[in-house]
Amino acid sequence: MDVHLRDLRYFVAVAEELHFTRASERLYISQPALSKQVSMLERTLGSELFERRRRDVRLTPAGEALLPHARRLIAEWDLATAAVERIRTERRSTLVVGMSTSPGRDGLLSAIHHRFTRQHPDTTLTLRQVSWLDSTAGLAADESDVAFVWLPMPTPSRYVWTVLVEEPCLVAMSDQHPLAARETIAFDELADEPFLALPKSAGPLRDYWLGTAHRHGTEPIVAAEITSPDETYEFLVDGRGMCLIASGNAPSLTRGGVVTRPVTGLPPSRLGLAWRKDRHHPLTASYADCARAAVASAVRSATANTCAAARSVASLYLA
Repeated sequence: MDVHLRDLRYFVAVAEELHFTRASERLYISQPALSKQVSMLERTLGSELFERRRRDVRLTPAGEALLPHARRLIAEWDLATAAVERIRTERRSTLVVGMSTSPGRDGLLSAIHHRFTRQHPDTTLTLRQVSWLDSTAGLAADESDVAFVWLPMPTPSRYVWTVLVEEPCLVAMSDQHPLAARETIAFDELADEPFLALPKSAGPLRDYWLGTAHRHGTEPIVAAEITSPDETYEFLVDGRGMCLIASGNAPSLTRGGVVTRPVTGLPPSRLGLAWRKDRHHPLTASYADCARAAVASAVRSATANTCAAARSVASLYLA
């Protein structure tokens, strides 16, 4: 038999007050509604719990037996709900931001966090660095509330995202590679080159960075799988293969012995901020708004600097 905790609360209130009217006032419900619920509980249990008198009530032996258990169940449930509420409060005051590679991009991450903490000074931002084995940057395992991800994502129906940055693709390689002397390389020229690939668990993102959709049906040659920038750098320096990267990630690989070159024939890479459809953190929308605002501000600043540089050049010619 299933008994509602609410009915046990009603029973305990009447047992402690030994009066239906006083119990109903304590519970903020009508006396007839209280009597009805207690009667339903008695029918469910198959025993009368109270001996009704003209002026008050008394517990029956069945009621005496039930009372300590009912109190214990209510107390345990209250402890359980309090524990859950503490977790909810902690989740609401902490936002976990996942990433597999830092979206530095001239201070973009710090600009986002500056805006966010200014609006939510009591919220703790926690950064979670995730291996390239997980292209969702912790979202799939519910270890991140929001995450900076490269698109496309696996099982896209599970997520919502906003594109923050679009960047041209570069190809990274050893500075000893014959193509390193070129200024620009067409992707078709790389068809027979060995590539470094993300793990298979990255799903469609692995195919994107291998340029699979632009190989005209030929399979890429995978020399090795990579799971971190350091590992990628070591493989590139050794000449074990080349890889496609977003232009904003070039500084993490060009530390000496590695060069990057623009690649034509590929769409731009897209860096997004994503979150799960079935997990609603109350601060997700605010963080996304701060991210979009920071990107827009960076674009305006870059445009203004470009215009200023153009005006400076023009003044030289007009002087």
